[in-house]
Amino acid sequence: MNRVIELLISAVIVISLTLFISRSIKLSTRYERKPQKLSDWNAQDQGIDPTQESESDR
Repeated sequence: MNRVIELLISAVIVISLTLFISRSIKLSTRYERKPQKLSDWNAQDQGIDPTQESESDR
């Protein structure tokens, strides 16, 4: 019985540490967001030439 309690306490400690570390080492969400409007720099990443005016800009 004593061995089972030690095992449960160890499991709780390991799970707690795992959850704490995984939450603290989270990547910033700024890399996952999509911009509302394409900037000239982001447009180039998608193959859009920002020097050419579109029909709606004229």
